[in-house]
Amino acid sequence: MILFKLLARLPLPLLHALGIVLGWLIYWAPGRHAARMRNNLFDSGVCTPGSDCRRLLRRTIGESGKAIVELLPVWLRPYDTVLKLVRDTRGWEHIDAARAAGKGVIVIAPHIGCFEMINQYYAARHPFTAMYKPPRQPVLDALMLSGRQRGQATLVPTDLSGVRALLAALKRHEGIGILPDQVATGGDGVWAPFFGRPAYTPTLVASLQRKTGAAAFFVAAERLSWGRGYRLHVTPVEDDLPADKTAAAVRINQGVEAVVRRFPAQYLWSYNRHKRPGGAPDPYDPTAA
Repeated sequence: MILFKLLARLPLPLLHALGIVLGWLIYWAPGRHAARMRNNLFDSGVCTPGSDCRRLLRRTIGESGKAIVELLPVWLRPYDTVLKLVRDTRGWEHIDAARAAGKGVIVIAPHIGCFEMINQYYAARHPFTAMYKPPRQPVLDALMLSGRQRGQATLVPTDLSGVRALLAALKRHEGIGILPDQVATGGDGVWAPFFGRPAYTPTLVASLQRKTGAAAFFVAAERLSWGRGYRLHVTPVEDDLPADKTAAAVRINQGVEAVVRRFPAQYLWSYNRHKRPGGAPDPYDPTAA
């Protein structure tokens, strides 16, 4: 932990430079990481096959390393110092307008850029609740808890009690955070296209919105070049999500795709987004429930 605190003091440009090196080391390490990153990126259609995709891949490798090392300053620096890393916001007035109208706010934050900055920024202004699954390593667990649960942020378990806590927060007209591009657990999601391939997509956002009338927003934390900090981009979800779970999941995935296309190098392409979790039906079996 002492080493982490020392590294967190390094200037962000230097940390990001170290992150680029780390990204390449992880890419060349044994395992499925590199192949999954290439396959997900090249099959997505966000780049033209050939030199364009290879150039984007190189950028993605560096950005993936930055995403790891920047957690140290975001979680370990003094809170007021961390908040200054947000250099600009685009569209935050939509969130302010929703709160002024007495609505709860659902922040839909894909794995783009430094998404950890979103809850830091929101929780400095208003109460914010998000789900949290403890990692297996006790040191990392302590680091994540202390780093994420700052300001007016509250972490809740990834179970039924956590869902109830999110629902209660929205009914109090507070804000909650949802990661929309995680693989849903078996029975808690539906298959919906994501960059042209089936992805088992969570249905929680539509359910919470339907029960509370909350306003939903896609929010991305763009990582600025040369370690200059971050810019938050807010895009309102137009109209309420459909009541049909699959139709709602399609809308969510389309929204995530739109954000990813704006910042393709900063997306977590190494994540196994298209895997089939235990208990999920076969996406290619038309008779499956």
